[in-house]
Amino acid sequence: MTPLLSRRAVLAHAAAAAILAAGAPAARAVGLAEAQTLVDRLVADVNAVIASGKSESRMLDDFERIFEAYADVPTIARYSLGSDARSASRAQLAAYTDAFSTYIARKYGRRFREFIGGQIQVVTARNVPNGVEVETTAILVGEAPFRVDFWVSDASGRTKFFNIIIEGVNMLLSERTEIQAMLDQRGGDIDRLIADLPQV
Repeated sequence: MTPLLSRRAVLAHAAAAAILAAGAPAARAVGLAEAQTLVDRLVADVNAVIASGKSESRMLDDFERIFEAYADVPTIARYSLGSDARSASRAQLAAYTDAFSTYIARKYGRRFREFIGGQIQVVTARNVPNGVEVETTAILVGEAPFRVDFWVSDASGRTKFFNIIIEGVNMLLSERTEIQAMLDQRGGDIDRLIADLPQV
């Protein structure tokens, strides 16, 4: 890892932690029941896909549709770009959001595909400074159950999840670090990142 990449990754992680601590997206009026209902539907759709017996490519297509339906993709995408989002044009941001949507849905779709033979169960919901955290448990065959949390807000105008935490791994923080690293590898060229991202 180059010194620049390492420095950028460290700064991105620190900035992300600071923003999350301050509460981003901003706290809204989404209620516990509303947030849990969203995640109930999301979990039911995910469970249906992992029990479907479909091929990997068809499962990933399904997960992409699920992600688009339930996730606040523009917020997650813009957050992952960090300060670079401010220098991007409107057209670049739109193209990046589309490319990021494919990338993130397939990435987490592959992770959820590992749950084949198991299921996800909603446990509880609680208020947090930036929305509602809905706790779920992933129950896999031959493995100890583990926690998967969805953070939900209506800051975008619709109730959506904007973060996933799987076994303590925070999607917003890790994706910002990874996207910044990929951008560094491309000399800061957002257009190259847009072109490459759906193939990652």
